[in-house]
Amino acid sequence: MNALIFAAGLGTRLKPLTDTMPKAMVPVNGKPLVQILIEKLKAVGVTEIVINVHHFAQQIVDFVEANNYFGIDIKFSDETDMLLETGGGLKKAARLFSNDKPILVHNVDILSNADLPSLYDEVLATGATTLLVSQRQTQRYLLFDETNRLVGWTNIATGEVKSPYPDIKNRSVRRFAFSGIQVFHPSLLPLMDSWQGKFSIIDFYLSICDKVDIKYRLDAQLQLLDVGKLDSITKAEAFLS
Repeated sequence: MNALIFAAGLGTRLKPLTDTMPKAMVPVNGKPLVQILIEKLKAVGVTEIVINVHHFAQQIVDFVEANNYFGIDIKFSDETDMLLETGGGLKKAARLFSNDKPILVHNVDILSNADLPSLYDEVLATGATTLLVSQRQTQRYLLFDETNRLVGWTNIATGEVKSPYPDIKNRSVRRFAFSGIQVFHPSLLPLMDSWQGKFSIIDFYLSICDKVDIKYRLDAQLQLLDVGKLDSITKAEAFLS
């Protein structure tokens, strides 16, 4: 299994902690978030990891090196010159893997009980990039049709809708929140050739979802915590315990 850890973000919601460290190094129960995720990925069978880095990048690199790469093949996708967002970050990092297997993409600040091997196996079987979603309340939702295929995105607070389908507002859709966990199938990489610099992976998906299958997976038992704010650290400690 291949895995990409998104750890390049500025972590502005975790200030003042992130004034002196990247969010990947924010400790929960004495362990940095990046270590918690690396150990989880290793335990479920991931053999290659790429970590994208930008904010206080060297702290992450030094920490992983000091821990002998946690006994796994870990590389770094350096975004110190420019933060590439999720799409640009994935495009750059993908070439660092030694094979063309699907890539499990996981935000460093997400804790969950997700069955990652099962999600990965599903993509191996279907060949379709698959997004792990939930029914949590939020303002931004991904839209899927009756065949579980991505057809759009909406912000219910502003009424904004993005979709390649002109009739999307008249279609029957299912609305789910994205978890920050997905498995990307490498067959989509050639479709990224015209996308340069920084861009959102969701915007990329929305530009091609009328041409290729991008599916969702809903786990009714999913427990998920975004360690994005200071008050979430205490919740994260309880979650892990």
